Amino acid sequence: MSIDVRPSPQALETLNWDKGDGLLPAVVQDADTLQVLMLGYVSAESLAATLAIGHMTFFSRSKQRLWTKGEQSGNVLAVQSISVDCDADTLLVLARPAGPTCHTGAESCFDGAPKDFLGGLDQLVAVREALRPSGSYTTSLFEGGIRRIAQKVGEEGVETALAGVAQDDEALLGEASDLLYHLLVLLRARGLSLEDARDVLEKRHR
Repeated sequence: MSIDVRPSPQALETLNWDKGDGLLPAVVQDADTLQVLMLGYVSAESLAATLAIGHMTFFSRSKQRLWTKGEQSGNVLAVQSISVDCDADTLLVLARPAGPTCHTGAESCFDGAPKDFLGGLDQLVAVREALRPSGSYTTSLFEGGIRRIAQKVGEEGVETALAGVAQDDEALLGEASDLLYHLLVLLRARGLSLEDARDVLEKRHR
């Protein structure tokens, strides 16, 4: 897989390894929900391994060896991007977890770490689109085809607009939630995602 290393590959060559005696802290966030998952430490060797295999690899200070997150559990962290801070002594890693990150079975090693629910829902829709589990409403939408999904988006859009002018806040929020969900399904049916829509908004904002 390709890893988008930001701000540039050259930045990795100027990392300040001396400050931490050859180790740098790496904060890992979920690429979709932006939830902080864990903090680990990387060496030059473990960072090279991360870039080579695409899965987050740390240096274990207790075992004094490299370890790839999920090497036993299978709950690997698929790296999407690596950013370097202003002092070149800390990394911010965006990754997609294959399962719970914490050894306790929790999503995050930080209890109650905030996350973007909509981003997580978008990924769940992607899983439903790929696996098509029976009995799932999302599956029935995908199997109904683009026209059916688009029709549902249109219906929910009208209902949201009507709720906005003729109903209370609870009704408006309910209809808006239905609209957002069906819009995520429509995007996936076209091979797109919430992130793609966010990118357009960010470009417009600039």
